[in-house]
Amino acid sequence: MSAAQIAIAPANLSAYIRAIVAGTGSSAREAELTADNLVLANLSGHDSHGVGMIPAYVGFALGGGLVPNQHARVTADLGSMVMIDGCRGYGQVIGHEAMRIGVERARAHGLALVALSNSHHIGRIGQWAEDCAAAGMVSLHFVNAVLRPLVAPFAGSDARFATNPFCCGIPRGGEEPLILDFATSRIALGKVRVARQEEKTLAPGTLIDGAGNPSTDPRVMYERDVAGRLGAILPFGEHKGYGMAVICEILGGALTGGKTLHEDSGNFTGIYNNMLSIIIDPERLGGATFHAERDAFIDWVRASPAAPGHDRVRIAGEPEREMRARRSQSIPIDANTWRDIEMAARKVGLTDADIARFCAGARPI
Repeated sequence: MSAAQIAIAPANLSAYIRAIVAGTGSSAREAELTADNLVLANLSGHDSHGVGMIPAYVGFALGGGLVPNQHARVTADLGSMVMIDGCRGYGQVIGHEAMRIGVERARAHGLALVALSNSHHIGRIGQWAEDCAAAGMVSLHFVNAVLRPLVAPFAGSDARFATNPFCCGIPRGGEEPLILDFATSRIALGKVRVARQEEKTLAPGTLIDGAGNPSTDPRVMYERDVAGRLGAILPFGEHKGYGMAVICEILGGALTGGKTLHEDSGNFTGIYNNMLSIIIDPERLGGATFHAERDAFIDWVRASPAAPGHDRVRIAGEPEREMRARRSQSIPIDANTWRDIEMAARKVGLTDADIARFCAGARPI
């Protein structure tokens, strides 16, 4: 389509993505988990972690770096502490299974530590905090990624680590949970990809080019300069985001038995995540006090009068839920990403008739 964006119903988009993932050799259940996870990211407003990842997934699966039909394999079982090998499988499956194991251990022991390594891209980390919160558990997640370097250290001029997200989920009984999920870089790489696909520039102070100079052009992260260098994303909050990225790298990468990023081979065959998750049963600790104090604090914060230019104070997780309501009938996807998804579909054997059937409800906007 020639329009800047197309819109498609979430159910239709899920069916399309399921078919593409199945085309890489995945079982029906794996295709379902992967598609639903990606579409939920789009529904939540995080297009960076949504169906726009599918072209990369297909390329990695066809190249052997992403291995279909793998499962979370427990390699060390210490009761409340579990080490899991993701076997380079679809992260949407590995993450789901790892959190299920962690929740079971937290119920049994009150506290669980899950050390997950060697999973392919586990997507939006907020998904795993939401899963834990749905089971009544508080959770903390420290993540690193092993691929090419993407983010510069504070006071550095080239990339040395990835976007290394941190996430925390807090259940709230009958209310929606508090979900804090952010990259330790100014923005996630996926948001740079979205800007490039939409042919937009980024805010000043977000990127540097290959020479270390400030840039607003997302292409510096994908196109090498005359000296063969790529650009880098800057950490959020200067030294604060940088320091947190280092902690996520060491806890997520090294402590899990996985790898840290300490070289740039110039070639990578997949996006590999390691994640250290701490899952806590709040009933074993604060119990009724926890619930009462949590809610009293949230009510106190929300009661702050709105600042100029804002309608009200929100807590973490609310913007995503509001976006889900707005996109419940229709998800927008930029035309370049839509084209790339179609190309990926063809690579795994979908025919013109297949694509037309899945995309019948798509419309330009």
